[in-house]
Amino acid sequence: GRTYAVTAVSMGNPHAVVFMQGIDELDLPALGPLFEHHPLFPRRTNTEFVEVLSSTSIRMRVWERGAGETLACGTGACAAAVACALNGYTGRSVDVELKGGVLHVDWDEASGHVYMSGAAVTVFDGVYYL
Repeated sequence: GRTYAVTAVSMGNPHAVVFMQGIDELDLPALGPLFEHHPLFPRRTNTEFVEVLSSTSIRMRVWERGAGETLACGTGACAAAVACALNGYTGRSVDVELKGGVLHVDWDEASGHVYMSGAAVTVFDGVYYL
C-alpha cells in the first residue's frame, strides 16, 4: 500500500536502490521480499535501503535475493554508490557503512569502472561433519 522510488542498477546482477531515512527501524524481513518478488523484477532483485549521511558517506542495509538480509554485499555497495552519484546525492567516491563494516567505492569517470575496497573479516566459523 506504499509507493517507493527506486533507482535500478545492474552490477552484473539486479539491484533496486531505495533512498530513505530511518533504515535501522525497517522491518526488513517483511519489506525485503516485497521488493525481491515484485512483478517488475521477474528474476527477482537485491534491494539496498540507503540513508545518505554526507556527500562522501552513506549507510546501507541490504536484502539479497534468495538469502534475506545480509551483513554486507559488495555488488550492493557498488550499486548504492553509483545510484547515489546518479541522483546527485554524493560524488563518485563514497564510504558505504554496512552492518558488517565499511566499504569504500570509487566510480571512475574516465573508464566507467567501479572499484570497491575494504577489509575481509571473519563473521563466524564452525565445523561441518560429513
